[in-house]
Amino acid sequence: MEKTVKKTLLKEYKQKLEEEKTSIEEELETFAKKDKKLEGDWDTKYPKLNGGTGGQSLEEAADAVEEYSNRLPVEFSLELRLRDINSALEKIKKGKYGVCEKCGKPIPQARLKVFPEARTCKKCKA
Repeated sequence: MEKTVKKTLLKEYKQKLEEEKTSIEEELETFAKKDKKLEGDWDTKYPKLNGGTGGQSLEEAADAVEEYSNRLPVEFSLELRLRDINSALEKIKKGKYGVCEKCGKPIPQARLKVFPEARTCKKCKA
């Protein structure tokens, strides 16, 4: 197996990573906003309330809290994926893509094809 990723495959992986990055950012924008103070961090937006009164207002507030609570783990998961994608794109730029961060060996092409943001080989992942 080659030590580096072939240029044609590298172009394919880069395109796939960029498309996935755009998709994740678009999804995050539907319920979160970028944190201007912390790069790579997103903040889930708290749902807006209609300002009802009485029991309706309490029910809306409870629904808003539940919706916000449900969005937090989704935001976190998407942030992690985005971090890995950005890391992979940076490695492509620096010519260090496709190398396991733990053992330093090449990550198999089959793994990169399915999971182009992979940081480790399958053996080190386990």
